[in-house]
Amino acid sequence: MNKVSFFQSIRLKIIVILSLFLLLAIQVIGTYFGQQLESSLLKSHKENVEDRLQVLETNLVEAFREERSDDGEGRTLQEDVQDITARYGGYSNRYSSEIFTELQVIDSQFRVLGSNKFDMVGKKISGNSDIRLALVHGQSDNGEIKRKEGTSDRVYVRTLPIMDGDVAVGVIYSEASVEEVYEQLQEINEIFLNGTILAIIVSIIIGVLVARTITKPITEMRKQAMGMARGDFSKKVNVYGQDEIGQLATTFNDMNDRLKLANQTTEEERRKLSSVLSNMSDGVIATDEKGNITLMNDPATHLIGVSLHEAKGQPISEILQIEDKVVDVKELEEVGSLTVDFSDEEQLFLIKANFSIVQDEDGNFMGLITVISDVTEQEKVDRERKEFVSNVSHELRTPLTTMRSYLEALTDGGAWEDKELAPRFLQVTQNETERMIRLVNDLLQLSKMDHKESAMYKKRIDIIPVFHHILDRFEMNKTELIHFERKIPDERIFVWVDQDKITQVTDNIMSNAIKYSPEGGKITFQVVKEPHRLRISISDQGLGIAREKVDKIFERFYRVDKARSRELGGTGLGLAISKEIIEAHHGQIWASSKEGKGTTIYFTLPLTKRKRGSKK
Repeated sequence: MNKVSFFQSIRLKIIVILSLFLLLAIQVIGTYFGQQLESSLLKSHKENVEDRLQVLETNLVEAFREERSDDGEGRTLQEDVQDITARYGGYSNRYSSEIFTELQVIDSQFRVLGSNKFDMVGKKISGNSDIRLALVHGQSDNGEIKRKEGTSDRVYVRTLPIMDGDVAVGVIYSEASVEEVYEQLQEINEIFLNGTILAIIVSIIIGVLVARTITKPITEMRKQAMGMARGDFSKKVNVYGQDEIGQLATTFNDMNDRLKLANQTTEEERRKLSSVLSNMSDGVIATDEKGNITLMNDPATHLIGVSLHEAKGQPISEILQIEDKVVDVKELEEVGSLTVDFSDEEQLFLIKANFSIVQDEDGNFMGLITVISDVTEQEKVDRERKEFVSNVSHELRTPLTTMRSYLEALTDGGAWEDKELAPRFLQVTQNETERMIRLVNDLLQLSKMDHKESAMYKKRIDIIPVFHHILDRFEMNKTELIHFERKIPDERIFVWVDQDKITQVTDNIMSNAIKYSPEGGKITFQVVKEPHRLRISISDQGLGIAREKVDKIFERFYRVDKARSRELGGTGLGLAISKEIIEAHHGQIWASSKEGKGTTIYFTLPLTKRKRGSKK
């Protein structure tokens, strides 16, 4: 987050607001005070002028009424008026200055009888409408402030008639300067302006202090909030008081503790979830409300073969290759689960996807959580189970059908009376019965091994004499012209095994080798001692097995040549039982073969650890 500059800070705003409030208050007070002061000073000035004019008018009325002699002796009206004008139109004691800038006493002939300007005495006045109205109609004006012609000075103009009864015998015209009043107002305004500037300066200083007091905890809270945004909850905001800001700081510290606890809980849950997702064997895919992938764990990446970087933002229907099964991602809620076939030409690969929706508090669709798992083995097991049931049914049906046919021939056809056919039919029936018994015994043994019910009686034995004994037995009982080659080391090799079970494994493999070896063929029995294990191999020179079928010979009921196997009395379970026994001994069993060149079966057994001091 960028640092806040002073010109964008709340501190400047507080200072400006305080200064503007103070300036506004001062301006309102100053305006009101100036208007009232101006009104008061002008009123006082006008009253003074009116008082002087009243006195002047009284004296001039007496002067106009006084009788004059016609002989020319005594004072004339003009002299009396001039004398009165000079006496009462002069200086004002209150202001110590001349009150009238212009004062004229005009008779009814519009002739100036007296004036404070001597050059105007005796002249006639014309063109002044106020003087004319006063003389003609005896009307006086209310007085007004005007600009003096030719100057910027303001004067208070007053026209007052001199009445003799109802007749105006003269007019007093006066102009009194009011510049002194406005000069005083100007001086007062300057004082007020200086006071305003001083007050603003003081208010700015006080505003800085107040703003700092207010913004300091706010600034600390801002820094702490920035730290909290980065995940740092270690610091606390200082509380400077119990006012609203102090309470805000206390609440902020409270919130910091709660957020710290919530963040720790969330982080702990996130780690748990991350650990669960990472260690799950199943894949998990999360999408948004549009069905586009937002999250995918490693098992999901491995299962579908697409990384999160490649899949992120892609529709889940496209990644799971189910575009033909769903049109809208919301349909997956109703589908529940799907099995997706990712198989190729080489191997079967099936994935099961279980869908569950994510909703907000209002029940709106927010996305999907899809759990995918590899069900290939499960499908293989299901197929093997079905195939196993089918094979068992088929293997049992064949001897039973044969037995029923021969028994029907004996009972219904009278063959039991034939001394040549009856023994042959009974021999076939006995052979098929023994075959079914072998099949059932093999199935019971496999069942016990599958359920871990087949007990192993292991003991430490020298395995070399056991192999020689088995080979000697086969050589004594062989009917075909088959040669046995032994490649067995002349030493004592000890293994921890169940001797009967290992004998059974060797018998099964040797029996198969004899069955499929041609007359004059050779069976090679080889024992090789390797580090930590003993490797046994039994090779024949039979027809061999195709490469793609070699790994299947250990499956239950699998036969390379089914017709010949049944002819030779095999159940198809021998190698499957051998595999179970060898794996129970923690060994391995496998085969290699080439068509026309024979087959080799290998199996290994772990060697026993030699004890200290033992010479064996």
